[in-house]
Amino acid sequence: MELKLNNLTKHYGTKVALENFTYTFHEGIYGILGANGAGKSTMMNLITDNIVRTGGEITFADESGEAADILKLGADFRRLLGYMPQQQGLYEGMTAESFIAYFGRLKGIRGRDLKPELDRVFELTNLSKVRHHKISSFSGGMKQRVLLAQAMLGEPKVLILDEPTAGLDPKERVRLRNYIYDLSKNRIVLLATHIVSDIEAIAGDIILLKEGKLVRSGSPKELIGSIPPETKPLMGNYYSLDDVYLYYLGDELAEDEAEAQKAPEEASHE
Repeated sequence: MELKLNNLTKHYGTKVALENFTYTFHEGIYGILGANGAGKSTMMNLITDNIVRTGGEITFADESGEAADILKLGADFRRLLGYMPQQQGLYEGMTAESFIAYFGRLKGIRGRDLKPELDRVFELTNLSKVRHHKISSFSGGMKQRVLLAQAMLGEPKVLILDEPTAGLDPKERVRLRNYIYDLSKNRIVLLATHIVSDIEAIAGDIILLKEGKLVRSGSPKELIGSIPPETKPLMGNYYSLDDVYLYYLGDELAEDEAEAQKAPEEASHE
């Protein structure tokens, strides 16, 4: 299975959101790391065909087929795609089951097939006991798991997660990361974030984006090993991904981490 982005470009007038980005994804978790405005969400929206690309191509090939552009594949590719958007676009007056069932029907899952699929995604995200509760009563982490559940409908081969832990407190962030890791087998998972700790423990490969361009990529170990010895680690005598972020992407880390770790002012307890 292969998802390939070749010279992918997106301009908004004179603003460059993504420029000649090339990368090939296979099964596993890929962390796409960069500050706000680096081009992460633009890449996600291009892969999901929510926005029109300026240039380049996106091709997909499953285990048995030849690669084809996702625009040519159309609905066949969308059936293989799961997308968890950055913003919580939830109908909070609905129950979790009604909300997920609505998205299931949009994905073409109907009739006898719908209930077992709902059972499966609620079990995966540990929401079975609250599936009949209104979303308005959920904590921030539970709402994110509802979005993750809808993304998992139809057993997607490509799972795209755009800032999945934004706005969550540390405990809920860790819990959601664990769910993502458990769901990552036999599929391509793209996790876009500006929070280093979200990808440090679960991503096999990391892509560093800055101002719409690929700066560096590799495993956490490879990226840490690429820092020159004369660079002073943030803490102690050992380098970390925080050091990688600062070395390649600038000094946005402290500001972004502080913003992301702010717990919601009002949240229900699970």
